[in-house]
Amino acid sequence: MSTAADETTHDTGFFGQPRALATLFGVETWERFSFYGMQGILLIYLYYSVADGGLGLDEADAAGIVGAYGGGVYLATVLGAWVADRLLSSERTLFVSAAIVMCGHIALALIPAVAGVAIGLVLIALGSGGLKATATSIVGTLYSPDDTRRDAGFSLYYLGINLGAFFGPLLTGLLQTTLGFHFGFGLAAVGMAAGLIQYSIGRRRLPDVAREIPNPLPRRRYPLIAGIAAGVVVVIAIAFLTGLVTTGNLALVVIGVTALAAIAYFIVILADRGISGDERSRVVAFIPLFLASAAFWSIYQQQFTVLTIYSDQRLDRSLFGWEFPVSWVQSINPVFIIVLSGVFAALWTRLGRRQPSTPVKFGLGTIGVGLGFLLFLPFVATGENGTPLIAIILILLVFTVSELLLSPIGLSVSTKLAPSKFRTQMVALFFLSIAIGSAASGQLAGLYNPEDEAPYFGTLGAIAVAIGALLLLGSRPVLRAMRGVT
Repeated sequence: MSTAADETTHDTGFFGQPRALATLFGVETWERFSFYGMQGILLIYLYYSVADGGLGLDEADAAGIVGAYGGGVYLATVLGAWVADRLLSSERTLFVSAAIVMCGHIALALIPAVAGVAIGLVLIALGSGGLKATATSIVGTLYSPDDTRRDAGFSLYYLGINLGAFFGPLLTGLLQTTLGFHFGFGLAAVGMAAGLIQYSIGRRRLPDVAREIPNPLPRRRYPLIAGIAAGVVVVIAIAFLTGLVTTGNLALVVIGVTALAAIAYFIVILADRGISGDERSRVVAFIPLFLASAAFWSIYQQQFTVLTIYSDQRLDRSLFGWEFPVSWVQSINPVFIIVLSGVFAALWTRLGRRQPSTPVKFGLGTIGVGLGFLLFLPFVATGENGTPLIAIILILLVFTVSELLLSPIGLSVSTKLAPSKFRTQMVALFFLSIAIGSAASGQLAGLYNPEDEAPYFGTLGAIAVAIGALLLLGSRPVLRAMRGVT
């Protein structure tokens, strides 16, 4: 019997890829427009003074909140993946998640002060988590395991993500500087509404396997799950009300919870008697990739913490006599992604089975992002507003090349290494590595000292380079454990 992936093998209607990829490409473009558009102005909204339209929080606390929120988004992929695999299916979970994201942006735009931030970020984190895991999983269903277009398809899908990431900060930043923060948040809500409409029109093109529930939860267990969910909400509420969790330690709490969730997930998958020996070996092979990914994202995600503060206070943002918005710096990386993702997709397609293995790509990517941090060292003594824009452009170019070596490849390999029973949940595991890195970026930002920056950039950059080098040295045993997956 032919599968959906088999039927799309000869479908080249979307730039050489299956036509259904266009639907997922579109919804991710709009979702990333809203996500990065909002995130581009979130940190400065938190620490700008009330007179400037912000909330006046301490910079370290504000960075910790942004890092914790970023970690929460990827932590929520676990919940989204579980709902997809056991309750709704990937396709239906994606639709519901997109609607939740839109509601979160509306809350940020319309509800003032801390209440709007709390409600909005929780909704966006939950919705984005569900959307991320399911959309990536559905992309994986478009290809058979031996389809050499897979990495190229994920790179093209990544282009859609970065089209949205490019335009979002530009437009929300422009509205923020001219009309105010809440107008910028409102534009993010409009973008997500557009994505929801686009997906509603094109969702019928997706393969039937995306509508299947791989491991349905027995109805007799519904009350138990509802009780557990209610208990978790109560525990979280008590933690905040009693001061056990504060803005100062929020990122650290997210790191701990995410690490425990990842360990539990690995144990559950490896202990499942329904997976084969080859599948178990592949899950074990995913562990060093997971660790390298967490290290990578702890550096890379500082674009939204330390680099935002650096751009606000240390970067020369004058452009023909006009100072452009802080958020515009976050559109530089997507420009490089847009330009280079097609190059990388073509490169992997041309090389076919001769391309570097996944562990090698991960190692090179982790080394690259470390080198990007080391490139800050020649510019840390330039003084306030003294760093030239070309320096940040060069650093973000290195970040981009590193990202393309790891991020789309990580999405792809998580679907290739996944046991059939844990298809979506293995994608969630990859996102948990990003959750740890994102939360760590906020926690590490508390150590950043604008008066003495060299130790910060030098130490973290060197650690990332060392981790990448270790993975390169161990790439062959990791590849053997992947049992035929490259």
